[in-house]
Amino acid sequence: MTDTPPPAPIEHRFPCQSCGSDYRYDPGQNRLICDHCGDVAEIGTGGPWQGGIKELDFRAAIRDQLPAQEIEETRTTTCTSCGAQVELGADTHAIECPFCASPVVTDTGAHRHIKPRALLPFALDEATARRAMTDWLGRLWFAPGGLQDYARKGRKMQGIYVPYWTFDAQTDSRYRGERGTVYYETQTVTQNGKRRQVQVAKVRWRPASGRVARFFDDVLVLASTSLPKRFTDALEPWDLSALEPYAPEYLAGFRAEGYNVDLETGFGEARTHMDAVIARDVRFDIGGDRQRIHAIDTEVSGVTFKHVLLPVWLAAYKYRGETYRFVVNARTGRVQGERPWSAWKIAVAVLFGALVAGAIGYVVAMEGGF
Repeated sequence: MTDTPPPAPIEHRFPCQSCGSDYRYDPGQNRLICDHCGDVAEIGTGGPWQGGIKELDFRAAIRDQLPAQEIEETRTTTCTSCGAQVELGADTHAIECPFCASPVVTDTGAHRHIKPRALLPFALDEATARRAMTDWLGRLWFAPGGLQDYARKGRKMQGIYVPYWTFDAQTDSRYRGERGTVYYETQTVTQNGKRRQVQVAKVRWRPASGRVARFFDDVLVLASTSLPKRFTDALEPWDLSALEPYAPEYLAGFRAEGYNVDLETGFGEARTHMDAVIARDVRFDIGGDRQRIHAIDTEVSGVTFKHVLLPVWLAAYKYRGETYRFVVNARTGRVQGERPWSAWKIAVAVLFGALVAGAIGYVVAMEGGF
């Protein structure tokens, strides 16, 4: 027997039916458009996942037993500065990393990974995202005066699909703890030489045990390390109810980052989130005024997952020798990023504050002299 050859890397290119140039996905319009001749094409609704977005079995994936059609290979490059794995076209030989603005020479290797099951299409175009970013920069205190102009006139923003995992699971938890009931005792205390009675809070503890169950749906975990997690967390919430079954047409004109957080690691992070919610459920179940939790034993079953892609507009700028990154949620326009500080603005603010404090001190001293 011979091994089945791996699938060839997939190209996400869609030639225009009228002129042969490449279509791109038109954000918010659910269509492809050709920038060369203006021709438009609808996105097909057929394909293997027509009729809904199905979950994949987590245990089968961990044992590397997913069906072959759930695996694909794409040509990617790995940035040596930030670790991002960015999908490339066949004709691309060198790029600048969209995540950190570092120059990257591409390799010719293929990245074998679990196919995306679903995505949120871009809803905001680049112009809208840029306005959101420059407005956000304009609200920053102590930012250099030229930064907003630099960002507005800077290079093109990159539309990137960022990889995430979502997990579903049924949990059944048994717990042991204590329920505290607050009561009050009257005590006599002496203050300033006088005796008086006060009410002092006490807690009466009783053993408690029980069971809580919860089904977790679409626990979202970032599957990339190329952006600081504080950035991506700040872009939430994502409207996961609007997920579309994956179709490569949505990627036309955009890049997709390959995941570098593996499935098992991602589930570990999901479990941390689940455990926090379960602990909250246990406290509610114990009831009373106070709660102590001694042990929680959770059985997790029916774990399923999806690999999904979420859209961001990304700008990485070199400003006075430093790199600053700005990320825009391409569904809501929410912005997060790094920001430079203007040393002279801070110095002026400190000096002004010192002058105001000095003036107030002088006025107080003069009034005290009369």
